[in-house]
Order: sequence, then C-alpha cells, then structure tokens
Amino acid sequence: MNLYPVLGTTDVQASAGFYREHFGFDVTFDTDWYVSLRHPLPPHAEIALLDAAHQSIPADFRVPAAGVIVNIEVDDVDVLASALEAAGVPIAQELRSEGFGQRHVIVRDPGGVLVDVITPIPPSDEYAASFAADGAAG
Repeated sequence: MNLYPVLGTTDVQASAGFYREHFGFDVTFDTDWYVSLRHPLPPHAEIALLDAAHQSIPADFRVPAAGVIVNIEVDDVDVLASALEAAGVPIAQELRSEGFGQRHVIVRDPGGVLVDVITPIPPSDEYAASFAADGAAG
C-alpha cells in the first residue's frame, strides 16, 4: 500500500517548486494541473499538488487545501530553519523545542499549507509514557 497527500493549490508549479527546492523532492509526474513528487531517500515520501479548481475534483470541493499541516522530519531542523528563513520562506511559528519530543519550525508553502519541519528530540518525562514501547509515536 502507498499513501500520500494530494494538496489542492492555486499555483501548482510554485507549490511543487517549494518542495523541490527546500526539501529535495523529485518530480515523478508533471502537468500544468497536477505534479507528483517523491523524495529520493528512503522511505521515499511522496506528495502531490493539484490545481484546486480542476474538473477531476467534485464541484463542491474545488478549494485550496486549508487546515492541513504537512510534517517533514529532517536530521537537523536548526540548519534547515536557517536556510528557509534566509530564502524568505514565510515562517508561521519560530523554531522551538517541545516537551512532546520535537524541535520544529512551521513554515507556509506557496498554497498556504503549513509545513511542520521536525527533528525528534527526547520527550519530557510528562510525555515519555505516551510513546509506544518501540519509541514510535502512535
């Protein structure tokens, strides 16, 4: 099975460029109304961008993605946060550490979707028991 988000956007190419430039995704399919992206490194995360007004979407749902947060886990969020800020990417939430086991920054993609860029850190004692035995959040 494969599962990936398809995000409606008003500018497919700008949104696709954002994920290619800042997160290293490669294009696997590209039209003026739909772009599919896949990351070259395992586990090969995928995301797709779709013109929110495209006729393949039921008429009542032809709106850009809203209320969506895309999580992208990276090795060093501090380095990437600096690069994103230097590139002028809109920062929705400044870089910070959370007791639930994340150091992260939240940015906005060109379509308005929030992208939570995360590096896992040890959780506080308050949250440690909330994790599954293998350490993965569930």
